[in-house]
Amino acid sequence: MLTEDWLPAYEAMPRHQFMPDAIWPGRAGGNRQSARVLRTEDPDLWWEAVHRDAPITTQWDDGRHTGPNTGRAPTCSSSMPTMVFTMLGALDVRPGDRVLEIGTGTGWNTALLCHRLGSANVVSVEVDATTARQARTRLHAAGCTPLTHLGDGAGGHPEGAAYDRVIATCSVGRVPEAWITQTRPGGVVVTPWGPTYGGEAVARLTVAGDGTASGRFVGSSAFMRLRDQRKRLPPTGAEQPGGGRRSRTALSPDDVGDWIHMFAIGVQVPDLFCRVEPGQDGAYRLWLFDTGLTSWAVAAWAGERTEFAVTQGGPRSLWGELEASWHWWDTQGGPGFERFGLSLADGNHTVWLDEPSHPVPVRA
Repeated sequence: MLTEDWLPAYEAMPRHQFMPDAIWPGRAGGNRQSARVLRTEDPDLWWEAVHRDAPITTQWDDGRHTGPNTGRAPTCSSSMPTMVFTMLGALDVRPGDRVLEIGTGTGWNTALLCHRLGSANVVSVEVDATTARQARTRLHAAGCTPLTHLGDGAGGHPEGAAYDRVIATCSVGRVPEAWITQTRPGGVVVTPWGPTYGGEAVARLTVAGDGTASGRFVGSSAFMRLRDQRKRLPPTGAEQPGGGRRSRTALSPDDVGDWIHMFAIGVQVPDLFCRVEPGQDGAYRLWLFDTGLTSWAVAAWAGERTEFAVTQGGPRSLWGELEASWHWWDTQGGPGFERFGLSLADGNHTVWLDEPSHPVPVRA
């Protein structure tokens, strides 16, 4: 949300100033992008897309895809403005703060920080050479001269430490230790975080003098993964497993697919991932696997009913683990992201509910 303290930066550094000619507009609350829009071919549509409160993909497949349709995986984007300013609000910068930004991207977030704090107080790290070069050009054209470093954001930028604030414009499953060690005691790290299964939220962590960090999640998010931590899930094979133990469940596969459900399930079963196999007339099968591919489960959905068929194979009962995780979330009152928090200590990540003394149970 755009607040009064960020309004001057928003007005001085408009989003369109940091957009490339070729964009793939997205939709608020969704992960589907439209076909490419070129400013040179349809400037009115380009302008409308850039000034909509929605994410915009600016690169696919690390730059390998440039065609008019969407590529396989988005690898650079401009986040929706409400998300940008929600995260900047969580960062809670003060005059004179030094900020490390992980992921320069288009340069818009960097420019907002520069306007608010002064370019000398902003360091931004970008792993993609083309993206970094283009962002630097746009920043200089806007009168911003932050230190922009080409490198792996997982390592931060130790030469500029210690920082008062660290903000990541990409998501992680593990907060890199460098982000914590390069933040001064009392400083803040704001980063999207999510488990392997899915679901993600923005964590606001305060760093303590002993090198630990802890804080609450401030809302849901959906960011591209830090390149160093991209999900590399094993292929499940063209042929689905046969046989298995058959049972029935009252828990609908349709009731475990919301972002908060996936987050709560993924935190409790860290090595779980899923695949959806579409069928006819809206029917589908939800496949579950563990990352070691020791076990599998499948639940079939074919419309609203009171029971659903489940088949499981391997030493683990993956549907049972998912169901127990969902029921734990339900018995806690169906908490939203704002009731969850994250603590880091001795290399361990602990997700908790309401208070750090109440860790979320881990079932695998």
